[in-house]
Amino acid sequence: MKKVLIALDYEPPAQKIAETGYTLAKAMNAEIVLLHVLSDANYYASLNYFPVMGYEGFNNISTLPVENIDDLRKTAQEFLDKSKQHLNDDTITTVIKEGDFAEGIIATAAETNADVIVMGSHGRRGLDKMLMGSVAERVLHKSTVPLFIIPTKSVE
Repeated sequence: MKKVLIALDYEPPAQKIAETGYTLAKAMNAEIVLLHVLSDANYYASLNYFPVMGYEGFNNISTLPVENIDDLRKTAQEFLDKSKQHLNDDTITTVIKEGDFAEGIIATAAETNADVIVMGSHGRRGLDKMLMGSVAERVLHKSTVPLFIIPTKSVE
């Protein structure tokens, strides 16, 4: 395996996903690509969205402007840069995609020739899963690239 794609969202487990994916990639001596997929600005402006981001110093709602897509791209790049800094590896490549989360992950895996996709599964159930769906499940069913899925649901 030569390349590992690590898909990160703004959820608190992002740090765990990044660290686990990084460890996997380093064990295989593989290149690392960090990915964040942006939805449209309306998604981030909705009352249902509340960013509690996964890294210290990057968890304030005011850090996520929603005026336009350029501001969203800038914030996403800052998030990926913070992730890269946390992993302390300047060789990591970062990619920002726009659109459907699952489709963005699958497209980036193809474009970067990733050998494995690392992502989290939030363990959504019931109405939440029915309304939002599971990105991990959609990627699993559509991807031709193997997945390394990290369960991120906290133990209750």
